Amino acid sequence: MATTKTDTVNTQESLQGQFGANTRQRNLWNDAFRRLIRNRLSMIGLIIFIFFLLIAVLGPVIAPYDYRVQNLDRVAEPPGPDHWLGTDDLGRDTMTRIMWGARTAAIVAIIATSMSLLLGIILGSLGAYIGGWMDTFLSRLIDVTLSIPSLLFASLIAATFRKPVADWVDAMYQQTGLSIFATTTYADLIVVFGALAFITWPGYARLIRGQILSLRQKEFVEAAVTVGAKQSRILMKYLIPNALGPIIVALTFSFAGAIVAESSLSFLGVGVQPPQPSWGNMISDNALSWRYRPWLVAAPGLTIAIISLAINFLGDGLNDALNPRTAIK
Repeated sequence: MATTKTDTVNTQESLQGQFGANTRQRNLWNDAFRRLIRNRLSMIGLIIFIFFLLIAVLGPVIAPYDYRVQNLDRVAEPPGPDHWLGTDDLGRDTMTRIMWGARTAAIVAIIATSMSLLLGIILGSLGAYIGGWMDTFLSRLIDVTLSIPSLLFASLIAATFRKPVADWVDAMYQQTGLSIFATTTYADLIVVFGALAFITWPGYARLIRGQILSLRQKEFVEAAVTVGAKQSRILMKYLIPNALGPIIVALTFSFAGAIVAESSLSFLGVGVQPPQPSWGNMISDNALSWRYRPWLVAAPGLTIAIISLAINFLGDGLNDALNPRTAIK
C-alpha cells in the first residue's frame, strides 16, 4: 500500500511538472510567433522590412557615391556597371540617392508613427476609461479629423508651417552659429513629423478606445477595482497591455502608410526638400522625363511599392497571428 501511494504521488508530481512546463511554454506571444513563422508571405515581408531597415542604417556608409556630388559629364546615363540604377539630370547616382531616401523614409515613418501612436494611446485611453464629457469631446474630435482627406490635411499643415519653422531655424543659426541649424533639412523633417502625426493619431485613439471599452467590463478589471487599485494603475497595468495585439497590427500598417504619405508630401513639394534625397522628390524631379528616362522614376517608385507591399504582408501575418480566434494547427 505504501508503494502504491508513493507511486501515485510521484505520478501526480510528474504530471504537474509536465503541465507546469507546458503552461510556461504556451502563452499568447509564443503561439502568435509560431503562427507568424508559418506564414510564408509574412516571413518574406519581414525579411524585406529588415533589409529596408539595414539599408536605412548602413546605406549612407556603403553607398558607392556621395548623394550630393554632381557629375555633369555623366548626366542621365542608363543603368550600367558604374551606376547600377543610372544617373539623374545632374549626374548624381540614383542608387546612392535611393539608399539615402531609405533613411529619410525610415526616420519619418518611425518618428511620425511613434508620435501618433503615443498621442492616440493617451487620448483614447483617457476618453474610454474616464468617460463623460471627455469621451464625448474626444469622439467628436476624432470624427472631425477623420472626415478630412488625410493627404490634403497633411499638405495644408506642412505648407502652412514649413516657412515659419524654416525661418526659426535660420534665426537660430544666425544667433548660435551651430551647424545643426545650417540647413533646413531638420525643419522639413520636423514639419513632416508633425503633419503625419496629426492626421494619423485619431485611428489609434479610436482603436484603443474600443479595446478599453471592451476590456473594462472584464472580471480582472472589476477585481482590481474591488481591491482598491488606482485608476492609473488599472489603465497602465491591465487595460493597455491587453490591448497591444490590435495596436501592433495597426502600427505595422501605419508604418507603410507613413512611408507613402512622406513620399506623397515630398512629391507635392511640401515635404522633404532637395538636395536631401526622398523617394517622393526623386519621382517629382524626374516626372517629366519618364518617357525617355524611365529608370529615374521606376527605381524610387518600385522601391516604395515593394516596401509597402512587404509591410502589408507582415501586417496581415501579425493580424492572423495575434487573432485569438485563429486555431493553432
